[in-house]
Amino acid sequence: MDHQQEPSVRHFDHCPWLFAEKATEEQLRGQRKRQQALGGDSDIGERCYVAESAAVFPDLLRLGDDSYIAAQAYVTGELTTGTDCTLNPFTTVRGTVVLGDGVRIGAHTSLLGFNHSFDADRPVFRQPLTSKGIRVGDDVWIGSHVIVVDGVTIGDHCVIGAGAVVTRDLPAWTVAAGNPARPLRDRRDAPAAAAPRSALARFATTARAQAGDLLARCWDGERYADRPGAAPTVRAHCDAVEIADLLLGSVPGQLAADEHVRRLAALQDPDTGLVPEAGESLPSADGDGFIDEGAALYHILSVGYALDLLGASLPHPVCGAREMTARQLVARLAGLPWRDGAWEAGAWIDAWATAAHWNLRHGGQDSGTAEALFGWLLSRADPWTGMWGDPSPQEGRLQVVNGYYRLTRGSFAQFGLPVPHPERVVDAVLDHARDPRHFGAGRENACNVLDVAHPLWLCTRQLGNGSGRDGHRTADIRAWAERQLAAALPRWQDGKGFGFGPTGPGPQPGLQGTEMWLAIIWYLADLLGRSDELGYRPRGVHRPEPARGGLRL
Repeated sequence: MDHQQEPSVRHFDHCPWLFAEKATEEQLRGQRKRQQALGGDSDIGERCYVAESAAVFPDLLRLGDDSYIAAQAYVTGELTTGTDCTLNPFTTVRGTVVLGDGVRIGAHTSLLGFNHSFDADRPVFRQPLTSKGIRVGDDVWIGSHVIVVDGVTIGDHCVIGAGAVVTRDLPAWTVAAGNPARPLRDRRDAPAAAAPRSALARFATTARAQAGDLLARCWDGERYADRPGAAPTVRAHCDAVEIADLLLGSVPGQLAADEHVRRLAALQDPDTGLVPEAGESLPSADGDGFIDEGAALYHILSVGYALDLLGASLPHPVCGAREMTARQLVARLAGLPWRDGAWEAGAWIDAWATAAHWNLRHGGQDSGTAEALFGWLLSRADPWTGMWGDPSPQEGRLQVVNGYYRLTRGSFAQFGLPVPHPERVVDAVLDHARDPRHFGAGRENACNVLDVAHPLWLCTRQLGNGSGRDGHRTADIRAWAERQLAAALPRWQDGKGFGFGPTGPGPQPGLQGTEMWLAIIWYLADLLGRSDELGYRPRGVHRPEPARGGLRL
């Protein structure tokens, strides 16, 4: 038997969780036709699968993202599901049934959201039907061969044992079994001493234990490189400082703290305030005195924040930002490549605004130019997306969303100012996060995930959502964060850290990938209200708190 052959439709019907990753283009087209041919009022989410062999004849069907109906299932009536719901083989769902997020229904289980009356005045088959409906909360596991009868509500986080017959409501966190089903215990009642440590806590412990070796492998005896064999870079030294601060609460052990400060401070050119790449000269400034691209732009962030973590600061102001007038700044903003290079535009604003932040420490930045920056941005944000720049047929919203992260990181987030149209931003970012060109299986990289996670985090905090379930698109945000977190944690390579991803610096583990993914994991965990389990919080380039306040717009 050839084990490399493509899975068949029959295979996917019984193992639908494989479909999104392994289906051919022809199979994808066939599934789209299958979904379009469903009867009734049907709306199917992203990355869903409806088995060819399933008998699905709904009056109304709402299937949330990343959900599936597997082989030989039987679905009629009105079914509404949240995200990540599974109806496994031979499941029966009839009548009115509403499922929350993350509901797992075992094989041969029946959810019967209707009933016959059985008065004595006529045969049963002639009796009218009634329907109170079944409601199932979030994070519920219903085992195989279970029957849930009409009128039952199953609360969040319940577990129903195989073969149970559920005839009464079950409160949240109940573990139940039997015929009729009886509560056995509360899922949260395990003794604290016996409770397993969370995956986040285990990951953080591992990362801290291996941080020293990870930094040492990227030290060539004189300088830091992103990974063994790569050329030493300025950013690698800064990433090492960030990683050591995050995981160890100290400086990288290869140098004393004052030597780290001396080396990084000496990199800054005193005339321009910029930091060139190691062994390279500075790029020429434009007519307004500031550069427009290159490593020196990012070094304003990375070197500035590395020195900040070390208790020091850039020794000189960044002259191009200090001497730029408001008129010159507005002209520069208008000339940025918003139509076809929104990421480049956002990165430039990130660097300029961060330079203004450091200059204000030196007392050498006219606050009027910073106010001009925010005034220009606020008046030009697209009210439909809350963003700047235009999408493209080739990349979708990639440039716009990634540019939004860089732009808002250095401006609104760094200065502690509210972003415009936060609900629209959440909608646009979540729409982008479903684009399989950038978020298909194995295609995520650190930039693309961070540039979704941070805007979602920033906007939900501004909207006051926190990690609750009643804010704008909170369920969708949590579902995305859970998927990304589950995918991110296993990418850690013992003693080496994280690779960046399939593009950019590549999949090999190194300092840049490690620094970025550590911050990403914090943001994902905080979107779920669980960042305290990590025991760390970013304090450098990716810090969640504003670095500066005081502007009044």
